Amino acid sequence: MSPFEQIIALLDREKANYRVVEHPAEGRSEEVSAVRGTRVSQGAKALVCRVKGIEAPGVLAVLAGDRRADLKEVVAAVGGKKGGFAPSELAEQLTGCVVGAIPPLPLSAALPVVVDDEFLAAYEEIAFNAVRLDRPVVMATADYVRIVAPAVAPIAAPVAPAAPAAPVATTAG
Repeated sequence: MSPFEQIIALLDREKANYRVVEHPAEGRSEEVSAVRGTRVSQGAKALVCRVKGIEAPGVLAVLAGDRRADLKEVVAAVGGKKGGFAPSELAEQLTGCVVGAIPPLPLSAALPVVVDDEFLAAYEEIAFNAVRLDRPVVMATADYVRIVAPAVAPIAAPVAPAAPAAPVATTAG
């Protein structure tokens, strides 16, 4: 069974409220959000992190697609000592997925999940790549939490304010 089929089987078995949106393969968040009818901030970004001081080989950190991970908070949320992003090879080995298509669901029990608290509180539905870039899943946030039972912590870095626009030079003439 493919990882995509594993995810769908899990959602069906758990009687989750979800839908699969089929479209041409696309990896850019803005375009995918428009196709699935969601905001970029509803998209679950799943990042594999290495954390020293815990037994697990990695941690799956999940946050809004338009946010950055605060690695210190990820490490603190799982009781580690220090950490960083896992190299692509390790992330792919631990998830069975290519970076960019890693779902926010653990496909291995060896990978604990920690989710940003603000992300879970923001919307009634979340969206994510279900291993494939042409079939994202949109599902009820409550069902996601019930099925995954993640650790919940403030793991997203604050959004930096937009830089002011540079003045436009004009010449008199």
